[in-house]
Amino acid sequence: MTAIDNTAIKTLFTEARTHNVWQDRDVSDETLHELYRLMHFGPTSMNCQPTRILFLKSQEAKERLKPALLPGNQEKTMKAPVVAVLGFDTEFHDHLPRMFSHNKDAKSLFEGKPDFIHATAFRNSSIQGGYFILAARALGLDAGPMSGFNNAAVDEVFFPDGKVKSNFLCNLGYGDVEALFPRQERFAFEEICEVL
Repeated sequence: MTAIDNTAIKTLFTEARTHNVWQDRDVSDETLHELYRLMHFGPTSMNCQPTRILFLKSQEAKERLKPALLPGNQEKTMKAPVVAVLGFDTEFHDHLPRMFSHNKDAKSLFEGKPDFIHATAFRNSSIQGGYFILAARALGLDAGPMSGFNNAAVDEVFFPDGKVKSNFLCNLGYGDVEALFPRQERFAFEEICEVL
């Protein structure tokens, strides 16, 4: 592997921002397919891939989400070209014989262990959520991830069978750079890191 160039680093990290105001530009279904194609290469433990994604594009679908949002998140979400609901499958281990095929006993490690299942699914779907944001940025999209919503209400509307649980939401589109807040402070390496 070789290091990516500075332009890519800027696109993915140093100049990328969280957006709340969106240009009136469509995000194609082809772009969403490519976003998933990129993100799905990121590693997860035992290749478990617990993330499940709903891409809400229609105004009708977004309106179904609206009551679950905190008031401060409603307007920006309703105006986003796409709202992704990222959830995790609590039955992800059923797919391990296919996804982690070189270990025929992988599924049995999770059976009858709901706490282990939840922790693994939540952790790995969160990791995949990070890949999701980076994949969106790599494709020229802006992202507005958020956790200000009622998970139970989202699950009732969008995942009524109870198998999938919502993790977080991510608005997608082409952000209005003129509406960005000033970038907030980050911790210095010396404040939170230690090399042992």
